[in-house]
Amino acid sequence: MTMTRQPGSDNVFASYRRAEMLLASRRPLDALQALLPVLASQPNDASVQLLAGRAYIDSAQLHRAEEAFSRVVDLDPSDHYARFALGKALQRQGRLDEAQAQLKIAAAMDPRPEYQEALGEVLARIATDRSGSP
Repeated sequence: MTMTRQPGSDNVFASYRRAEMLLASRRPLDALQALLPVLASQPNDASVQLLAGRAYIDSAQLHRAEEAFSRVVDLDPSDHYARFALGKALQRQGRLDEAQAQLKIAAAMDPRPEYQEALGEVLARIATDRSGSP
């Protein structure tokens, strides 16, 4: 996904591309800094929220990642990656039942191996927690 370009948005688009490059270089905090003007000007752009969510999760800002991915799901309920990423953010917060729900949806929408694997991890952890085993 890429941000939609609008007239007069060259600086915003450049900031978005810079944020993508910084995130690819494993610099999520710098990516978030570059994304600030983009988030301010295009808060309802799903691709902007996805990029922010990825930067938040890579910098262990799990609640903010959850908010960004939830926003994408609100904007586009058919975005399987956003549901997968939301599930992972919830999983990392220990909210396994909520994570399971999102990961199940993602895996049903697109049965790619990483979605199936993430769902399996959550299901195994839930089973372990419920059986009382460490």
